[in-house]
Amino acid sequence: MAHAKKPAKPGKALLLGVGLDSDGHKRVTTGKNFALVGGTAETHGAMTEKAIKINEKLAKRGKQLHEVSAEEFDDIAHEVGLRRGDSSTN
Repeated sequence: MAHAKKPAKPGKALLLGVGLDSDGHKRVTTGKNFALVGGTAETHGAMTEKAIKINEKLAKRGKQLHEVSAEEFDDIAHEVGLRRGDSSTN
């Protein structure tokens, strides 16, 4: 008896942002493809802004997060002010 192949599931990807500084408040923000936790109001706000900008850049390219290569993601992250190994939010 032949088994039908299952249709391929769409890829999944998630941006995870963790703010390591704290002012005593617990902050969690989630979006279509991101989850952000922790940080002061300033740090959390900066993470949220950058996650939204990344999604805007992806939309302009007509792509989803799971569809970009690591190199293309690095380019997008650079465009919104993120650098590999950069722990600052500015």
